[in-house]
Amino acid sequence: MRPKLILASASPRRFALLQQIGLEPDALLPADLDETPEKGELPRKLASRLANEKATAAAAIVTARPEFAGAYLIAADTVVSVGRRILPKCEVAEEAEQCLELLSGRAHRVHTGVTLVTPKGALRHRLVESRLRFKRLSHRDIKAYLESGEWRGKAGGYAVQGLAGSFVLTLSGSYSAVVGLPLYETTVLLAGEGFPVHAGWKNGNV
Repeated sequence: MRPKLILASASPRRFALLQQIGLEPDALLPADLDETPEKGELPRKLASRLANEKATAAAAIVTARPEFAGAYLIAADTVVSVGRRILPKCEVAEEAEQCLELLSGRAHRVHTGVTLVTPKGALRHRLVESRLRFKRLSHRDIKAYLESGEWRGKAGGYAVQGLAGSFVLTLSGSYSAVVGLPLYETTVLLAGEGFPVHAGWKNGNV
């Protein structure tokens, strides 16, 4: 029996990414945090801070529940930026339209922080930075994407694993980190703390 694995997120994308590498979370414990950047906070710092705060908040719940004794906990946060400007997680079409117009024909960065809480309560953290360039988006591109609704709740107003994948000219860095969880860094953190990351690979159980 492997130790339990907790994902401090309700994101179906992060859940699916863990499943992709044979890691099935035993529970989802999303943290309800204020994700507003602090005054003058840089994108890298924001991604790291929110990943750590999500991990700490979820760990407090895990500690209070005996059924999660000995569990490993993973939290992550993704921030999209153009220069020092942090783009929102869009909830209304006007926000998404502004983001898409800003990203059109130019490069931007995606910063993803991932934090592991070990069974002993220690925090281990990694930050991954990826660089993308979008094609020049036509009015038709933007209108069609807004009508899809795929942008809703997404940092920067797009989901690279969906329809917006057709906008990407280049991607340098970690594709999985842009989706929401850097798989290489996640497995390195888990394996480094003794979690059997390959346990689900046997006999085609992935």
